[in-house]
Amino acid sequence: MKILLINGSPRQHGNTDILLDKVAEGVRLAGREAETIRLADLAIHPCIGCGHCEAEGVCVIDDDMTTLYDQLARADRVVIGTPVYFYGVTAQTKAFIDRCQALWCRKYLLGQIRLDRDRLRGYLVSVAATDGGRIFDGTRLTVRYLFDALDITYAGELLVRGVEGKGAVTRKTDQLAEAVALGEALCHPMRPHSPPAD
Repeated sequence: MKILLINGSPRQHGNTDILLDKVAEGVRLAGREAETIRLADLAIHPCIGCGHCEAEGVCVIDDDMTTLYDQLARADRVVIGTPVYFYGVTAQTKAFIDRCQALWCRKYLLGQIRLDRDRLRGYLVSVAATDGGRIFDGTRLTVRYLFDALDITYAGELLVRGVEGKGAVTRKTDQLAEAVALGEALCHPMRPHSPPAD
């Protein structure tokens, strides 16, 4: 089983890192290994809207995203980790998601449906500084549509409110335990973790 943890936070050793490390710990407890990809360390150019992918299903830009396309194609589980910035994902995460337009085109314009789609699962791990009731709405919607483009079922989420300051999530012991549990659960094909309501 190929498990990708995609870290969209621009800040090292922050709250998103800590939670994803806990998810990886749970994966290890389940006898699997996860690969963490830190988007801020990669050169991912924003989508230029050229339309090339509409005809070919391939992005014309040659950068680190090219490797990520291959990794996404092999992944059985994908976890997107991002803090909330202005009620949405970070710039690093959004650039990555926008470049997945090529995969949307493969599915919806070129009819290239993944044969293994029924066993693929995606998850969201996100933190926000405030306690607003709708603070995760934009992030959740964006990530849901990403997983739809990837032909991956949105199977669960861990959303942590009220995390102000670097490392503050370490005081949220219940949520740290949930992150470990998410890592364990995503390794089991029939046990999605806390599927969110539509």
